[in-house]
Amino acid sequence: MPMFRFAVAVLVLAAAAAPAPAGETLAAVLARGSLRCGVNVSVPGFSSPDSQGRWTGLDADICRAVAAAVLGSADKVEFVPLNAQQRFTALQSGEIDLLSRNTTWTLGRAAGLKLRFGPVVFYDGQGFMVAKTLGVKSATELDGASVCVQSGTSTEQSVADWFRARHMSFKPVVMDNFDELNRAFFAHRCDVYTTDRSGLASIRATMAGSPEDYAILPEAISKEPLAPAVLQKDAEWAEAVFWSVSALIEAEERGVSSQNVRAMRDSGDPALGRMLGASSDLGDALGLRADWAYQAILQVGNYGEIYERNLGAPLGLARGPNALWTQGGLLYAMPVR
Repeated sequence: MPMFRFAVAVLVLAAAAAPAPAGETLAAVLARGSLRCGVNVSVPGFSSPDSQGRWTGLDADICRAVAAAVLGSADKVEFVPLNAQQRFTALQSGEIDLLSRNTTWTLGRAAGLKLRFGPVVFYDGQGFMVAKTLGVKSATELDGASVCVQSGTSTEQSVADWFRARHMSFKPVVMDNFDELNRAFFAHRCDVYTTDRSGLASIRATMAGSPEDYAILPEAISKEPLAPAVLQKDAEWAEAVFWSVSALIEAEERGVSSQNVRAMRDSGDPALGRMLGASSDLGDALGLRADWAYQAILQVGNYGEIYERNLGAPLGLARGPNALWTQGGLLYAMPVR
């Protein structure tokens, strides 16, 4: 082999063997001193600004918990409201560091868009809402109905698949803008509204003039595991986000809350000492501070506190599948140890 070709081959092999730059996002977040988090424009219970402009909701609190774990303060978040069409582009372009926007974990998004998802923070399913005056009790009675659906969502495909599989017809009323879609439904420009059942409950509770006039039909036509997402290529950042969220679930499993986390850290329980940074430094493996989990729980609360604050008390949503696995639900934290 000529010397030039040999040298090129050596360089190619060296480049292939060299590890890819790791932790670019984590380093950028630490250097910037803030977390740029993509959220929904407005879905009460998940992410919406209150009258003072403060973002509230489960997804917004996931952003805060990650900021507390990574930066030591839940207030160091820049919320970036995104519609369904913008969310993945914003993540891929680096406009945001984390997407926490009621987004379903699917194969196409994980493998096709090269995203990595954190723990599921809400197990949901797509459903239908109708005005009670329509007289419909089941989704099987919707043949020929006009259906309001937001474009650029997995909802759009799921509803088309569901009707087609049952040899039923429907007229899609598709809109990009979430607020316009809500107005269209309550102005009776379509018979049915379809989205995740949690979203329907939120819309009915906060946007209907008379919530009792609307019914959410009993069928769930899809599985919608909602989870935060980051870029697949940045493994170190993905690990930091994954374990920051998982710690919130494990805290509820262990009875650790924002109210007792100080006492629990100093209780002498070796497992809690490791998790909360009192007796070991698991944060080193994540590139985080020793008290990363402690700060997230102290400042934002465990998963149960976050759920009750945003979905339980204001919307009356029962935990259902979002209860802990020890209580008949699906929520199961990977061990923080």
